Amino acid sequence: MNRKYCYALLTCSEGEKENISHTLLNEHLVACAKFMPVNSAYWWQGKITNDNETAILMETAEDLFDEIEAEVAKIHSYDTFVLTCISMSRINRKAEKWLNDNLKEAK
Repeated sequence: MNRKYCYALLTCSEGEKENISHTLLNEHLVACAKFMPVNSAYWWQGKITNDNETAILMETAEDLFDEIEAEVAKIHSYDTFVLTCISMSRINRKAEKWLNDNLKEAK
């Protein structure tokens, strides 16, 4: 398999983590979504803001990133969300097969 896999990392409010992850899972854009509570400090509208958020770590393929971004843009509550692709340099064969079996082909 020549597909390149990655983790897509996204922060969101606690209340929307399931809607976002289930939307992406149902579309086979991600194969797995893991939730981690985070406390974030960031610049927003000229001042430093602190929030409790959820980070979603999703297993996917790099060629699906644009589709993931488009779906997230439709449903995410933030004006500006941060979606990051973190490349997997290596993955074991069984996990690679599982990912390939559960992700759609890129358009």
